[in-house]
Amino acid sequence: MTNTTTNIPGERDLIAAFNTLKKEKNAVLLAHYYQDGEIQDMADFIGDSLALAQQAAKTDADIIVFSGVVFMGETAKIVSPGKKVLVPDMNAGCSLADNCPADEFSAFIAQHPGHTVVSYVNCSAEVKALSDILCTSTNAEKIIRSIPEDTPIIFGPDKHLGSYLAKKLGRPMVLWNGSCMVHELFDEKRIVKLQALHPEAEVIAHPECPEAILAHATHIGSTSSLLEYTKKSAAQEFIVVTESGIIHQMKKAHPEKTFYPAPSDETCGCSQCPYMRLNTIEKLYLCLRDETPEITLPEDLMVKALKPLARMLELS
Repeated sequence: MTNTTTNIPGERDLIAAFNTLKKEKNAVLLAHYYQDGEIQDMADFIGDSLALAQQAAKTDADIIVFSGVVFMGETAKIVSPGKKVLVPDMNAGCSLADNCPADEFSAFIAQHPGHTVVSYVNCSAEVKALSDILCTSTNAEKIIRSIPEDTPIIFGPDKHLGSYLAKKLGRPMVLWNGSCMVHELFDEKRIVKLQALHPEAEVIAHPECPEAILAHATHIGSTSSLLEYTKKSAAQEFIVVTESGIIHQMKKAHPEKTFYPAPSDETCGCSQCPYMRLNTIEKLYLCLRDETPEITLPEDLMVKALKPLARMLELS
């Protein structure tokens, strides 16, 4: 169906119109933690990408609307092949996934025969299909530990997460040279200055950050782990070193606490993913109204990509 912008409700009515469509079409809305707060507040489920896909698979929804980036929609389709999966904007890519083309990753694997290929779930369906096992930032340590010590490992596509795991576990790995642009751009000097201004604040960071940034962190973990830490910590102030969208949930959980988004380089004081922010309420309404853009994947690709995902779930 052609996606037109005619007959769009006024801004105040868009959320109500979307919810009406959602009920009529038996749809469910997933929103990643990195979405704008207003979209998070609309969602049926909020979380990290794989957890969202698993949540949607448990529902009886016919349509999944995934407000995140394209590889997340692909993961939802792999987990729920019988459901229609929609994304608001097909241009919502991911610097980490985009910097690991499947053909180049395949050649990289061929250069290191005999290695077990562990891929971070933040990758394309094609890269998932090339992998032996997937991991998330939450279960990555457990996955790596499950592999016999005498088995060499290729880890991709995030070199910083791979480096963090290699150092923490004492497990050398061959790393694909990829990174997330948001986490790559955090500026250590500016974070140190922010610490000086707020000496009582705890620094919490995602393991996709470079090692120099992680050295300043009190707690290192996945987005959901960072959120849980702020709930349990006695600290009243936090410097949050990941995409700033998660702060919306942190403030909702503890409005009495203060959260400072970590600064990026000198050209940007923010920590927002430009791809995540392509999604808007208007686009959500249009994609559900017109049932497009839709994530479609070849059946054989979904079968291949599901195998390393299933192995991860068995181990974790």
